[in-house]
Amino acid sequence: MATGRMEFHAKTIMQHTNFCFVFPNDVEMEEVFDKRYYEREPMNLILLHGLTGTDTDWLYGGNAQEMAIQYNINIFMPTTGNSFYLDKGYTGAQNASFIAEELPEYISNTFGIEFARENTLIGGLSMGGYGAIHTALAYPEKFSACIALSSALHLERIAEQIRNEEDGITPAKMSRDLFGDPGRLLASDKNPEVQYRKLREAGAEAPRIYMACGTEDDLISANRSFRDFLKASGADFIYEEGPGIHNWTFWRDYLDRGLKALLCDD
Repeated sequence: MATGRMEFHAKTIMQHTNFCFVFPNDVEMEEVFDKRYYEREPMNLILLHGLTGTDTDWLYGGNAQEMAIQYNINIFMPTTGNSFYLDKGYTGAQNASFIAEELPEYISNTFGIEFARENTLIGGLSMGGYGAIHTALAYPEKFSACIALSSALHLERIAEQIRNEEDGITPAKMSRDLFGDPGRLLASDKNPEVQYRKLREAGAEAPRIYMACGTEDDLISANRSFRDFLKASGADFIYEEGPGIHNWTFWRDYLDRGLKALLCDD
């Protein structure tokens, strides 16, 4: 297994940025619980951090190395700050474009790794869970599946916070800068429900979605609401919840469960 951290100049966000990586390129088979995953070429997972996080979070707080070994998957962990991984419409703040287009292209050119829809997933926690869903639906031709853990899908609450100029987990001015006019937010492409409807109307294939949230997590209501939307829409998705709060204990467990659910042929 190889691990590392790289810095490069990203044009879409006009800055030097970092990403960590894990490659299961020299794994001893005695370490692997299910050797079926090594009967294929390695897959790719872009794994996103949460608010105030950085590219090293999934290495030091999470279980990226173990997941790379067990599922024969290359894992790439980028950072774009507290951007919610959203494009803002101008070069220098094209965060979704960075995640879905520029980063895979740079990795491919640097390591010779092929990114194709069928071998590429995206995942994340909290802000990164929202970012994973939003990016997967914005670029359905890039990602076959998405793992969204404790996702920050509370858009109605965010709109209300902006409208009332109330500071929450993020300051109201920051939320407005990220999400724009609160009166238009729920009808915009920043709402995954809107994104999904547009994909269906266009006849495009949406990525498969795995969602999980802890029952004691403040975001459980918003996650259940999106679950209900996906169910009513006939989406290809898996939803799980269980005892847990907004922490690494939950995310480590459910990243494993999510990968097993999406990658296992049984």
